[in-house]
Amino acid sequence: MSALGRRRRGALGRDVRGVAAVEFGILSIPLCICLLGMIDAGYFMYVRSDLQGVLNDVARQATVQTPNFSGTGTLSQKIDNAIQTRMGSLVHSGSYAITKTSYYKFSSVGKPEKLTKDVNGNGKYDVGDCFQDDNGNGVWDTDSGKSGAGSADDVVVYTVTLTIPRIVPMTSLIGLPANYTVVAKATVHNQPYANQPAPAVVC
Repeated sequence: MSALGRRRRGALGRDVRGVAAVEFGILSIPLCICLLGMIDAGYFMYVRSDLQGVLNDVARQATVQTPNFSGTGTLSQKIDNAIQTRMGSLVHSGSYAITKTSYYKFSSVGKPEKLTKDVNGNGKYDVGDCFQDDNGNGVWDTDSGKSGAGSADDVVVYTVTLTIPRIVPMTSLIGLPANYTVVAKATVHNQPYANQPAPAVVC
């Protein structure tokens, strides 16, 4: 190689013009993914926080004898509508699964119906044992709750599962699911606006 060729190759090797553009092009893709990921996570946390606040407020409002909910239908339907209406300013599309389970008292939440007579003393329900029929269905249940917002002095567990589309395309970027699933729960004690009927004992 001639001296001129060597000088030209050396000058080309020392030329750093355009290096910033190349480096930015390499870094821009992961940078954009991180930025979109932060927006995605921030929106999810905001929706979850707002849903929990709405549920807490609506559940407290439902604890009185005649809660002031707008619309028509049963109390359970009015509660569902109140939650969805108040979330409507933030969530414009999505699906709601709302459950309400009432219990005789706090210590019964998520627990089986209490045995009042354990014939063989094994500590579990067998045919012939007597139990406190908290949900009034005449059979022993592993969960003593009953569906609905309950009545006076009942304890009610509300669970709202909201499924909504993501606001940024994280599915195509890093393979996350296309939808968020946001869950909120609240437990409230209805006001003692009437006498709470004692559960029957069934044998």
